Amino acid sequence: MTSSTGQDDPHPRVVSDSVEVDAPPAVVFAILADPRQHQRIDGSGSLRGSVSGPDRLTKGAHFGMDMRMFGLPYKIRNTVVELEEDRRIAWRHFGGHRWRYVLEPTARGTHVTESFDYSRYGLLPRLLVELAGFPERNRRGIAGTLVELKRAAERDATTRGQHP
Repeated sequence: MTSSTGQDDPHPRVVSDSVEVDAPPAVVFAILADPRQHQRIDGSGSLRGSVSGPDRLTKGAHFGMDMRMFGLPYKIRNTVVELEEDRRIAWRHFGGHRWRYVLEPTARGTHVTESFDYSRYGLLPRLLVELAGFPERNRRGIAGTLVELKRAAERDATTRGQHP
């Protein structure tokens, strides 16, 4: 996996990592576009319990999840703000930051980049995000999620006979 934390990145408020997945983009996207599968691929350990929303996300769709952070349970409601079938999906919640997945077809399957983008924040919210350690926490969560996404997508591709 490759990783970016902003040191030499042209977008210093975007934390991202990438992985090569031996499955076609449609298989990877099907997992990302189904909020009920997000707990299956969660590498952060923060997703818990129930999910509300559509079975398949579309641009503008809302979905909610039970979460846990710092030992405290909470609910989060997200809005899909970017969607290009089998290529890109992103959502945000009240905080304004975006979770984005970009899928690029390769000869062996799909190059997947996941990012946490808090570049739209003003000075005070940005400082709060950074002081609370969210860039580093999310970097670790992204790395774990990509491992789980790779595992899930490759398993699904094998089950469906859809390897590239």
